[in-house]
Amino acid sequence: METTTEKSIEVLNDLIEINNDRIDGFDRASKELGESDSDLVAVFDKFANDSRRNVQELSAAVAQSGGEVETGNTASGTIHRAWLDVKATFSGHDRESILEECERGEDAIKKAYQSALSDINGLTAQHSQLIAQQQQVIIEGHDTIKALRDSQV
Repeated sequence: METTTEKSIEVLNDLIEINNDRIDGFDRASKELGESDSDLVAVFDKFANDSRRNVQELSAAVAQSGGEVETGNTASGTIHRAWLDVKATFSGHDRESILEECERGEDAIKKAYQSALSDINGLTAQHSQLIAQQQQVIIEGHDTIKALRDSQV
């Protein structure tokens, strides 16, 4: 039977992986943008940096709990980035398509944070507080991407 600490480490590592996906996704999306979309590069860089900070905080929490820190990405994140590559090839790197894909990624990380905070995970109070703080930044990022995507329609 898993202890609360072991379960917390598992949840924290899952969040590390999805934050790594987010970093890779925004880095890739920035490269797909045209010169006329330079305004989005700053937004994407900010969100990638937010996730880098999340990874650092989550990694420190895992280490403090005696766990081994995950350093990779999720399988679904790898698939998402591959889809972004394919879609960019066919769409000619258009702003709306890139924002749609970024919104899908933001939906996924938002859902992961909601799931992490569910009662069934039995997180320690300290870990719950950390995740809740990061969740607020994730929600703000999601809402920003959604608003940018909505403005394209």
